[in-house]
Amino acid sequence: MESQQKFLGFTLGNNDKAVISLQHITEVLQVSLADICGVPQMPSCILGIYNWRGEMLWLVDLEEMLGYPSLLQGVNFLSKMMAVILEIDGKNMGFLVRNLMDIEWVDTEQIKLPGADVFSPKVSAFTQGYFINTLEEMVFNLDAAAIMKSPMWTSQH
Repeated sequence: MESQQKFLGFTLGNNDKAVISLQHITEVLQVSLADICGVPQMPSCILGIYNWRGEMLWLVDLEEMLGYPSLLQGVNFLSKMMAVILEIDGKNMGFLVRNLMDIEWVDTEQIKLPGADVFSPKVSAFTQGYFINTLEEMVFNLDAAAIMKSPMWTSQH
């Protein structure tokens, strides 16, 4: 079936679930917060720079970027987080997530376009749509390109 695609699932906030297409994911790795080099004068959701394979990689708190409370609230500086590395047009960036779920096949024909009332404006800017999973939960389909091309970043690169 051509409409089936592989997505990486993860949680947002306490209850929300999201997926992002595997075609834009280069790697998923554990990052120690102590290894992230903070950069002054940046929006608070941009955590800083991480040395990844000898490259400087920007890391972002995806939850805060989407209007959720920061991932770093009440987190020990030494704790480790999962970072998902995206690549689009030869550029990489990473976002941290609280909990990774599985890689799952999603029938893209089941993905509905978000109405203006479904998500907060912050979330809709980075969402390609949503679908209802087998547990009858709404799952956001995040748009990797929109995340990477966010005006917040492009002014920094």
